[in-house]
Amino acid sequence: MSERGTRKTQVGVVVSDKMDKTVVVKVSHLVKHPEYNKYIKQSVKYKAHDSENSCKIGDKVQIVETRPLSKDKRWRVKEVVERIS
Repeated sequence: MSERGTRKTQVGVVVSDKMDKTVVVKVSHLVKHPEYNKYIKQSVKYKAHDSENSCKIGDKVQIVETRPLSKDKRWRVKEVVERIS
C-alpha cells in the first residue's frame, strides 16, 4: 500500500476555545521586507478541530492539514506542545 502524501504542519498558539470541538490557532512567522531589509512579524489564524476539547487559550499546539471539516476548518490539532496552566 502507498503512503499518503506529506501533510503540512504548523506550530501556533491557541487564541480562542469558545467553540465546541474547535480552536482558533494563531501561527506567526518573520518575513524580511524587500526594500527596507527589516523583519516584519506576520500571523495567520486557522480554525482547527480539537475533538476532546483539551486545548485552552495560551497553549502551544501543533496542527496538521486535513480534509475540509466545515466551511472554515481545514486543520486539526495533532498534539499539545506546551500547556499553560
